Amino acid sequence: MRIALLSYRSKPHCGGQGIYLRHLSRELIALGHTVEVFSGQPYPELDEGVKLTTVPSLDLYREPDPFRVPKLKEFRDRVDVEEFLTMCVAGFPEPKTFGTRVVRLLRERTGDFDVVQDNQVLSYGMLEIEKMGLPLVTTIHHPITFDRRIDLSQTRNPWRKLTLSRWYGFLRMQGRVARRARTIITPSEASKRDIAKDFGVDPARMQVILLGVDDIFVPPAQPRVKGRIMAMASADAPMKGIATLLEAFAKLRTEREVELILVTQPKPGGRTEKLIDKLSITDCVRFVHGISDAELVELMGSAEVACVPSLYEGFSLPTAELMACGTPLIASRAGAIPEVVGPDGLCSDLVAPGDVGELRSALAALLDDPERRERYGANGRRRVEELFSWRAVAAQVVQVYEETIRDYHEENARADR
Repeated sequence: MRIALLSYRSKPHCGGQGIYLRHLSRELIALGHTVEVFSGQPYPELDEGVKLTTVPSLDLYREPDPFRVPKLKEFRDRVDVEEFLTMCVAGFPEPKTFGTRVVRLLRERTGDFDVVQDNQVLSYGMLEIEKMGLPLVTTIHHPITFDRRIDLSQTRNPWRKLTLSRWYGFLRMQGRVARRARTIITPSEASKRDIAKDFGVDPARMQVILLGVDDIFVPPAQPRVKGRIMAMASADAPMKGIATLLEAFAKLRTEREVELILVTQPKPGGRTEKLIDKLSITDCVRFVHGISDAELVELMGSAEVACVPSLYEGFSLPTAELMACGTPLIASRAGAIPEVVGPDGLCSDLVAPGDVGELRSALAALLDDPERRERYGANGRRRVEELFSWRAVAAQVVQVYEETIRDYHEENARADR
């Protein structure tokens, strides 16, 4: 089968879309299929045998100069102009403009593919793909409506609320496109319910396929570092619950010797750095970002306890990766996290999202209970081995491709009669 995978941005480190793209494409190749990834910046890291076709944008949000003003010579066409002007009025243009660009490329290559998979682009351009003769499968990891609600609820500044509303303006487009999608893959029952509720998608058109964990994530060979707590967040955003963790950690720090490692890249002078300064915990909080997979595995295996304080997750790959490393967890009872970790007390303690006091108490209790930590770690590892395999994910996705291709061609045949 010849497969085109579309992703408007594919962060190689600590970004769920980039991780999904890399491992799914690798396993599809291993199953004997041909895969070509179409991506905007930042481009993905892909394994041998997977072809990358770049779909360059103006890259307006790149580090270290996000929200930059491009030079005049960088503008190539009206799509670039639209992208820049949308940013100027506080909107987020990348899904829409990527869709326009990638459809141009696919229109010239319709004979090269049997199926196209949209990795949560959900742009108007996706509606053109089936009109060109290519069956389309859509992946929605979770509806970004949750990010919008959480961001707005934690913002009191009226001007900031206005700019946030503008930023999330692309959600109207995503909802319309989702409602017209033929087949949707989503990684959890929680995401399926939320997509149906927030985007108005018929649940019958959605199929839950769990995500996988790469084989590199294994329990440590070295002893864990006493008092080390770690957490991962792909973005310095309220939805990840880092503020709750920092406040709980600050209280814990007054009682015992502990350190906190955050795998994230905070915005310089942003809310996370300001809160750390306010709580006077700068000396015992460390940020790590841009590390290799091997370094990440080593870090995960060094923590006595890991924390997943998110206010919402559509799946949470880092949670499953921590379980694969045998690291005991404290996790929020939010979104799909309970689906990933299993019942409370199996391989984690589940706490109310946003509850500083409950999180502090749970961290303290688990740090004081080595037998429970060992049990949680072993149970987490076992759960990953039983449920979370990228090869199994790819095999299930191929079944969805086959069903979608058959449905698409049967529908077109009926229309031609």
